[in-house]
Amino acid sequence: MKEYTPEYLSLIKDIIAQRDDEAARRELQELHPADIAELYEDLDEKEAEYLYNLLDDEQAADVLIELDEDDRKEILSEMPAEDIAKQIDHLDTDDAADILQELDEEDRDEILAHIDDVEQAGDIIDLLKYDEDTAGGLMGTEMIVVNENWSMPECVKQMRVQAEDMDEIYNVYVVDNDNKLKGVFPLKKMITHPSVSKIKHVMQCDPVSVKTDTKIEEIALDFEKYNLVAMPVVDSIGRLVGRITVDDVMDQVREAQERDYQLASGLSTDVETDDTVFQQTRARLPWLLIGILGGIGSAWILGHFEAGLAVNPTIALFIPLIAGMGGNVGVQSSAIIVQGLANGSLDVKSSAKQLFKELGVGLINASIISLLVFVYNMITIGAGDVTTIAVSVSLFSVVIFASVFGALVPLTLERIKIDPALATGPFITITNDIIGILIYSLITSYLMNLLGVV
Repeated sequence: MKEYTPEYLSLIKDIIAQRDDEAARRELQELHPADIAELYEDLDEKEAEYLYNLLDDEQAADVLIELDEDDRKEILSEMPAEDIAKQIDHLDTDDAADILQELDEEDRDEILAHIDDVEQAGDIIDLLKYDEDTAGGLMGTEMIVVNENWSMPECVKQMRVQAEDMDEIYNVYVVDNDNKLKGVFPLKKMITHPSVSKIKHVMQCDPVSVKTDTKIEEIALDFEKYNLVAMPVVDSIGRLVGRITVDDVMDQVREAQERDYQLASGLSTDVETDDTVFQQTRARLPWLLIGILGGIGSAWILGHFEAGLAVNPTIALFIPLIAGMGGNVGVQSSAIIVQGLANGSLDVKSSAKQLFKELGVGLINASIISLLVFVYNMITIGAGDVTTIAVSVSLFSVVIFASVFGALVPLTLERIKIDPALATGPFITITNDIIGILIYSLITSYLMNLLGVV
């Protein structure tokens, strides 16, 4: 396989410019499908279309699954349904279902009608019925299945027949006469137990499996926990219906991480660097508008505290500190909760225990931070000044509130089935900014009235 470099890109562009079909085909044969997909991202639409049309159906199918979703849609939109069906015929059912899921229902049905293998088309249709973020939507149906009552020679014979249509063999699954999953047959047993009477005597019983409605987050945790490369999928009564491979899980986990990162960064929809100005603006603007509302809310609160600021302007100097500390503590607290929910170390059922833990952490942090600021203000302003007392008391209150609130929000979102990653983004920061300023204003007003400053 050749390495994809800027120099190689220049070579490909020269070949395309000369319309040298044979040279282009030779170069494409030397590239991995993932490298061809990367190459397409650096070519314009006409150049990419020219190269894609030179691929045979099998290679085109491999490239198709590697392409970015937008690039794939662009290529498929220019192809007749019959040609798409020929390429999809070379894909595993899970990959084929993923591609068809992105198309309109009318286009999808037309493509399925042109697939020659009726059994494969039926499997794809069955997969399209599942939610894409569940085991059913993630699984493929290509697998080697043997019956627990088969002898070793019969098992080997059937494995050879089934393996002819498979690119990769991860496990051999054992079922009973009702197609219920009973175990996994290690290939090593073929060598060490060549004359065993029945497969069920040497199979590994009760393998780790998931049901079709299991969420991708739970599946990923099982793959990590048990160091799996593949996992069988069963229906509600334990019948084997498919298998999930580790590459499928990693793709889904990566996409989920990208979504969470964008959500935490204040992006309302998926956005790429090559998206148009309008697409990027539409993704960024909603949270910026919410930020404006948050700023107006803070200004409104400070407007009602105008008299206190006029009497003691020094109070205004610490507004950024109060607001910033509330936002930072809240994001820290929520990030720990979101991470715990994501890796399975935290159960939403134990939320009360976690909230008390965050309260304890908040008390310690609040005590240290407020004490340090009190010492600083005592030296620079004076111990008896209302600002010294108000800032420290406010910081203490804000840090405790932000710690608990930052933990409570993702736990609540998880309970009501909303992505808790939202809690690590602008929502928690804006909310804590406003609440922090409100707490500061109320405490300062109270202390100024108590001390007779106003």
